[in-house]
Amino acid sequence: MTALLLHRLQFAFTVTYHYLFPQLTMGLALLIVVLKTIALKTGDERYHQSARFWAKIFAVNFLLGVVTGIPMEFQFGTNWSEFSRRTGGIIGQPLAMEGVFSFFLESTFLGLFLFGEKRLSKWAHWGSAVMVFVGSWISGFFIIVTDAWMQHPVAYRLLPDGRFQLTSFSGLMMNPWAWLQYAHNMCGAVVTGSFVMAAVGAFYLLENRDVEFGQVFVKLGVIAGLIACIVQVFPTGDMQGRYTAVHQPAAIAGMEGLFHTEKGAPIVLLGQPNIEQQRIDNPLVVNKVLSFLIYGTTAAEVKGLDQFPQDQWPSALPLLFYAYHIMAGLGTYFVLLMVIAAFLLWRGTLYRTRWVLWPILLSFPLPYIANTAGWMTAEIGRQPWLVYGLLRTANGYSSNVSAGNTLFTLLGFLGLYAVLSILWIVLVYRFIERGPGAVQPSHAPEGFTA
Repeated sequence: MTALLLHRLQFAFTVTYHYLFPQLTMGLALLIVVLKTIALKTGDERYHQSARFWAKIFAVNFLLGVVTGIPMEFQFGTNWSEFSRRTGGIIGQPLAMEGVFSFFLESTFLGLFLFGEKRLSKWAHWGSAVMVFVGSWISGFFIIVTDAWMQHPVAYRLLPDGRFQLTSFSGLMMNPWAWLQYAHNMCGAVVTGSFVMAAVGAFYLLENRDVEFGQVFVKLGVIAGLIACIVQVFPTGDMQGRYTAVHQPAAIAGMEGLFHTEKGAPIVLLGQPNIEQQRIDNPLVVNKVLSFLIYGTTAAEVKGLDQFPQDQWPSALPLLFYAYHIMAGLGTYFVLLMVIAAFLLWRGTLYRTRWVLWPILLSFPLPYIANTAGWMTAEIGRQPWLVYGLLRTANGYSSNVSAGNTLFTLLGFLGLYAVLSILWIVLVYRFIERGPGAVQPSHAPEGFTA
């Protein structure tokens, strides 16, 4: 394997593993605020205890997110030094703001939320939960601004030495791609948090233990999950797809397996892309739907891959096709499951309907898969560019770092993250096994002051 391929594999692994944790923390941050708000409004102690329970799980995920995020950012210098040299004047600013503002905001108020309940007023403790939520969501925004500039570069000037210079900070922050991607991504995070919360509640109900908390978790998880799943598909997913079709038409063609330009283009539900013969094998299609989804009319022409030089086709085209269809298929399943669960919740029968509680329980890994597939769709679709249309991936890596060095560190990350995975499973399992009824307000460390 070449050094470039290993650099790409290492970064793909570290960023994919890292994002297992922030997607849950960003989703739980909103749900914890909802629990605290209901607790203040009703005075029901169950909601206070529920918030404490999920704050413990939040803290474990936050810690592992920090630990796994640091090596990922170091790789900009170690593995992608040429990319950093050329684009550092632009992407360095949102990345620095994410660390200086969002991370410290989130971590500071998380400490207050975990250890300050006995010293803070009820409203101040609720405010600390809100600030944790704000910090986590602002953090996600700055990261997505960075990625969105790579997808759709704006507000830049190319210098004679090949570096990119920022011409407007507000232009960078207001990049339309960033706002569309952010809305879609945060809906995905809420889907993950909702499904995990509902799954834990379903587990308690199926085991006939901690039933009061199980009902709270299932109810909030299903309601939030239904809203997030629907918004994930429309309008955020729809708008993101339309914008991508305008600015990255080759990516859309690759996602849909559209090798040839067509009027009234069909959407492929199932099939296998055949690059050699430029067709989809064993296709299951719905005629004219793709044209309608992108342009609002079944007669519109959709550009196929034949409109672009083959060296500008998305690399790993089959992987792009499958990742996109996994994301879309799971998104459809999420909506169907949440609609059924919400209907039974409205009817008052969900808590004892085991044939729905079991799918809710068993579905908790699926949002992780869907979010990972969604990010793979976005990043593979951007290839072969690091900065779309401006800087190729092959011109951005650290050419002085050998394949052997990269392979050695990749194996090291695999081993280290395997240990972290075991630690995470053990800690979260212990929290769930003990149950929310056992979670009491944490005592502040010695010398702690609010």
